[in-house]
Amino acid sequence: MLSPHRFFFLVFLFCLSGMAFALTLQHLQHIEPCPLCIFQRIALISAGIVSLIAGLHLSTIHTSHIAQRIYSVLLGLSSVSGAGIALRQVWIQHLPADQVPDCGPGLNYMLDVFPLQKVVSMVLRGSGECAKIDWTLFGFSLPEYSLLAFAGLFILSCWQFRQSLSMSDRLVAGKDRS
Repeated sequence: MLSPHRFFFLVFLFCLSGMAFALTLQHLQHIEPCPLCIFQRIALISAGIVSLIAGLHLSTIHTSHIAQRIYSVLLGLSSVSGAGIALRQVWIQHLPADQVPDCGPGLNYMLDVFPLQKVVSMVLRGSGECAKIDWTLFGFSLPEYSLLAFAGLFILSCWQFRQSLSMSDRLVAGKDRS
């Protein structure tokens, strides 16, 4: 069975490789990320940071199953956020051409001019640049792969949460027997 700290370290490595891939596409293939892509990166970085902290914390000798559950929930929240953003971009990419929103200002400009809450609202509405498909593999776009990855992370976080419940149940049952 995979220990909780190893599980979270593997998730951290997955997130790290995902960011490395995104940065490779950006800097070597010159594919600039749209605002929704940047928000997906933030969700992936969040999942990676939670996983790194969890892996380090859970590797100590005396950690509770409550901590494992909290990290699983935080990983799940990061994953659901990323999946929601990716799903929004996939939806925008599949809109008919006449229904695609107009291209908006760049994210840096919006952050300089508008309050953060308005920027988030504007980005999540999407824009024409988010509908552009710059990269595909086997007919699937990057946001579709991102959606798949976030869904997988969510399933894994649920599995890890369930593991922490069954481990604590076994510990309680073992104490009752003695």
